[in-house]
Parts: sequence; structure tokens; C-alpha cells
Amino acid sequence: MQKHSNLVLAIGLILGAICVSQQARTSDAANEPPSALQRTLTELAHRARPGTLGVAVSDLQSGHTWRVNAERAFPMMSVFKAPLGATVLSQVDRGTLSLSQKVTIRRADLMTGGISQIAATFRGHEETFTLGQLLEAAVSHSDNTAADVLLKLVGGPRAVTTFLRAHGIWNMRVDRGEDQIAEEFQSEPAQRAEERNESPEQRDARLRRGYEAFLKDPRDRATPEAAVRFLKQLWQGELLSPASTRLLLALLYNQRVPDRLRAGIPTEVRLADKCGTSYSIDGMTAAFNDIGILTWPDGHTVIVAAFLTASDAADGRMNALFKSIARAVVTDLHP
Repeated sequence: MQKHSNLVLAIGLILGAICVSQQARTSDAANEPPSALQRTLTELAHRARPGTLGVAVSDLQSGHTWRVNAERAFPMMSVFKAPLGATVLSQVDRGTLSLSQKVTIRRADLMTGGISQIAATFRGHEETFTLGQLLEAAVSHSDNTAADVLLKLVGGPRAVTTFLRAHGIWNMRVDRGEDQIAEEFQSEPAQRAEERNESPEQRDARLRRGYEAFLKDPRDRATPEAAVRFLKQLWQGELLSPASTRLLLALLYNQRVPDRLRAGIPTEVRLADKCGTSYSIDGMTAAFNDIGILTWPDGHTVIVAAFLTASDAADGRMNALFKSIARAVVTDLHP
């Protein structure tokens, strides 16, 4: 009986020592000074004020992550076209859609607000495109007309959110198309705004109401962490077939916006990314974003998601902020 008691006591002492050791390691980790990259991201978030900057960085080689406001939900704007592209290709993988199928766009389908090369070059009452052409237009060229047409084909915004949820991506949601978001910024349906005879003061007041409503709206948002999770699963082939994964990454590599994160990386680093930008009203920009996958020639891969909201900075200053994020990632993670 005495031996049994001694054994129990010994086991208790060992377990207690292990717990103390684990607590000490946890305490030491909590007290470690932030890394150079974490300090830079925190400093850039301060520099972005009164706007709010959210950043998540994930080094797939080391498994380390860095975050600033990464659990906050930010308006996506055209960033949503990346998960839209994944949803389209998931249906291609299932055989319900085909890249070669013909899609007819009518004049009533055109999005004249924001970016749309399709709308700018449209002739006649209708034009026909392949699904593959619309996918390239939406993802690589951020074409709003193509995006809204693709949304309808896959079953609406809810289909994109359902696709994300099915892969455990919870804090990224798509609720509306480009046309509906434009209406919120206008603070009324676009047709009524065009027909209405209003003074410049009335128009400015209406646009301010739309801007404020958009900032308060919880729809069509993503956290930086969720955006990183989406890109990580895409890169690792967990969302789509190998062929569809390669295609979507190729479309992201060919994304046409030359600044933001792209401005801060050396030529040997490849970047597959998707930007998103809102209207600016009274010098305020509701959303200025870029999410992407950086890959070095040796295979080292880092994922970055950066979202900026409610910023009063000019475009040049916002771009400089994103350039600094990319440079910090390159300098600290792959010197």
C-alpha cells in the first residue's frame, strides 16, 4: 500500500513538473518581443489611421502567421471574384458547367459602373461569350458585367458562400452582385438616380448616405484570416481539381492591377492576387484591398491578405502602404 502511495505521489510530481514547464514555455512565448514583420505590420496599421488596416500573413514553409486586425470583417469589393471563380470551376469539375459553353449577354445585363471592358466595347443588343472568356474577364480583368453574369450562372451569391462554407471558410461571405452594391453606394436604384433631377448638393448628400450605409453593412465581407485560408486551400489543391486549380491560379497570376502588393516584390517572385476597390466619396475610400500568393523560385510560398477600409488617403499613399507590406514580407521571410 505504501509503495502504491509513493508511485501515485511520484506520478503527481512528474505531471506537475510537466504542467509548470508548459506554463513557463507559454509565458515565455507570450513575453517574446514581436518579430520585425509583426512590428512593421503594427506600425503600418497605425500609419493607415483614421482608416483601418487588416493584414494576415501565413508562411507555408515555417507554418508561422502574423496578424493585425485579422479577425475583423472588411468589405471585399472585387476580391469576391476570386471565390466566385472557384465556385464556377467547382461546377465545371462537377460537369454542370463547361468552359466552352456559350453565354449570351444582353444590353440590360451590362454594368456601366466600375470596371467593365465588356460594357465599354459592347455593340448591338446582345453578344455571345464562352464561359471561359467570362471567367478570365471577371478574375484577371475584374470585369463587373462578367462577374454578375457568372453569379447568376452558378446560382447567385448564396452559391459562392455555400461553396466556401463547404470547405470550412466561415468568415468570407458573398451576398450581392456588383449591381446591387453599386445601388447601395448610390443610396437608391441606379435607374432612379439617373432619372432624378437633383442639385449637386442633393447628389453629394445622397452619395454620403450610401457610403455610410455601405460601411455599416455586414454583407459581402471577409476577414484577412479567412482570405488567407481560402488562398491556402486553393494553393494546396483542396478546393478544385488539379486542372481547375491551375487555371484559377493562372487567372490570378494575370491579374491586371500593377500596383499594391505587386509594387513591393522583386521580379523573381510570382504573385497570384486579386484586388478590390470601392468608390471614393469626399476623399474617403470604403475599401482598398489585395490578397495574394507569393512564390519564390525555390518554392517558398507566403500568403498575404491586406484590407484597408474608411481611408482618407490618396491612391498613391494607399498603394505605398500595400507596397510596404509586400516589402516587409519579402525582406523578413525570404531575405
